[in-house]
Amino acid sequence: MFSVPQPARSDASPPLVPAVVRAVAVLDHLARQRQPMTMARLAADLSLPKSSVHGLCNTLLTLGYLRRRADGQVQIGPKVMGLAEAFLAGTDVTREFDALWQQAAQGPEETVLLSVLDGAEVVYLAARNGSRPLGLAFTVGMRLPAHLAATGKAMLAFLDPAQVRQRLGPGPLPQLTGRGAADLAMLDRELALTRARGYSVDDEGVRLGVYCIAAPVFDAAGRPVAGVGICLNKAMLEQDDATRERQHVLATAHALSQRLGGRLPALPHEDSAA
Repeated sequence: MFSVPQPARSDASPPLVPAVVRAVAVLDHLARQRQPMTMARLAADLSLPKSSVHGLCNTLLTLGYLRRRADGQVQIGPKVMGLAEAFLAGTDVTREFDALWQQAAQGPEETVLLSVLDGAEVVYLAARNGSRPLGLAFTVGMRLPAHLAATGKAMLAFLDPAQVRQRLGPGPLPQLTGRGAADLAMLDRELALTRARGYSVDDEGVRLGVYCIAAPVFDAAGRPVAGVGICLNKAMLEQDDATRERQHVLATAHALSQRLGGRLPALPHEDSAA
């Protein structure tokens, strides 16, 4: 059972408009479910009156932020893409990431990703799906647990530990394949290793058969504002591939950090695999 989120507010925060909070909750829930839903199911999941959800959905349908299927279920509508495009256009790191690939002679062989933290999850702002088969298609707007995704761990490693716990909660940590950190103690060890070597690894924690390497992107204030990663088919992975792609992802993160006025920790010289 889900309920309408109530953002934390200080006494100085302006009052929230309940109808707007409910409308955003409807859109957010549909986006997370990634499938059409009936209005009755939305009302039940969000613990809202059916009449209220019907009114909200009909308004969002009229405005184009939802669309109705032939069976009466509703799903995210095309107008949402305009908001996503406006957000991405105003996000410097996304623009700079795209600029890197516009300068490249050809697309990547491996899948290259850019994400940011959103609470306990990563949200992918850009995804360059490679020419080699991977078994997992990353898309813009896709969300994954930050403690499992390589890009998420790359950013979490350079946050204050208190911030990490605030984002993830006390645990246990959710699992997708059973191969990721199951609690904060395990994650702390992973994050310490990530800080020491400058990059993170997801070894089938998100999807069996998928191996990812990622590094953080820093802004001028030294904050990890994004993570850039490369994902490989583990069955096709060889030592030389891992070394080459690790160097590639570190160099890409370094270039993005420089474009944002930040800088990455010194690139490690060792070539041993993670």
